[in-house]
Amino acid sequence: MRRINLRAVGLAAAALGLVVAAGCQANTNDGGNQAADYCGKKVGFFGALTGENAAIVIPSRDGAKLAFKQYNEANPDCQLQMVEFDSQGDPDKAAGFAQQVVADQDFLGVIGGAFSGETNGTMPVFQGGGVPMISPSATRVDLSGRPGITVFHRVVGHDGTQSAAIAKFLRDEGATKVFLIDDGSAYGAGLTAELAKRLDEGTPKIPYATDKVQEQQTIFDATVAKIQAEQPDYIFYGGYPREAAPLFRQIRGANITAQLLGADGLYDPALATNTEGAAEGAIITCPCLPASEAGGTFTADFKAEYGTEPGSYGAEGYDAAKVFIDVISGGASTRADVLTGIKAYDKEGASKHIKFDAGGDVDPSVVVVWAYKVEGDGLTPLRALGVQ
Repeated sequence: MRRINLRAVGLAAAALGLVVAAGCQANTNDGGNQAADYCGKKVGFFGALTGENAAIVIPSRDGAKLAFKQYNEANPDCQLQMVEFDSQGDPDKAAGFAQQVVADQDFLGVIGGAFSGETNGTMPVFQGGGVPMISPSATRVDLSGRPGITVFHRVVGHDGTQSAAIAKFLRDEGATKVFLIDDGSAYGAGLTAELAKRLDEGTPKIPYATDKVQEQQTIFDATVAKIQAEQPDYIFYGGYPREAAPLFRQIRGANITAQLLGADGLYDPALATNTEGAAEGAIITCPCLPASEAGGTFTADFKAEYGTEPGSYGAEGYDAAKVFIDVISGGASTRADVLTGIKAYDKEGASKHIKFDAGGDVDPSVVVVWAYKVEGDGLTPLRALGVQ
């Protein structure tokens, strides 16, 4: 199996930085000297670029940067900009940045948010400003199809698909009891609730117990005691690495040997290292592709640019950027025109075929959920999971 290691990827993104320089002296189609209306326009990138959960977001940011670099190198006289906003995954910070974007008419769209919570928090702001959104990794089910929300889109499958794949995995593995823990976040609580429904509804039903923790919690004595009392053979955690690290250490410190299981929020190649080996052997699912499965020359281009293979949502970040680039360079110079172009988009991407339904989701039939195994300082792809 190929191993994915992102520890070499830097986390030094500014709270607000210009990633791709502006420039605009392109000729119009009629041979004149006037620049095209879309030259110099901006697309934002929202996500946790620093902090303990940044390793999940950096690959999608780098994938998006690569798409803009490729476009700008091919079009030196009519550049597009990608502007980074380091939300640190905080919905309040993200909402403040969203106001900045709305106020600047040169912004024609936003790649993000990366997490479900910040996406949920910024969606009304962007809707009010007519700013199109394409998330590479926000998976909460109810982000899409909301009444009155027309600007939201995502190039990744939602938690309904991922939870179905996890439930089938548990049945295929013969799980007899699962202990479900979530961190109370928009992402963690939503995904874990979806998984509980799948365990109830499928055949055979799998018994489960539940518990909730909190973001930034570090002591998990009560949760560990509940796990000891329930004696599950699988422990599922819906949340992010910051809380998973001490939680997993404390679970293993209590001599609990149940199989650890998590979803894309835990897709961090340094998970085993950061948990002092407690996460070794954990199974992590993700509706994101291994590097070897990405289409076209994306993986080779990414590795040439950054010296490492793309990790979580790298291809999806590239695809989100490409949608904006294709639509804007096709002549869309206003937010309304960009939104119209996104709604009509229908092309093959690096991660999957990209075409959005009325609610902003990609076709679920092209979404594939993969299982990965935490091994040392990396994640080893195991297999694509079926959906029940």
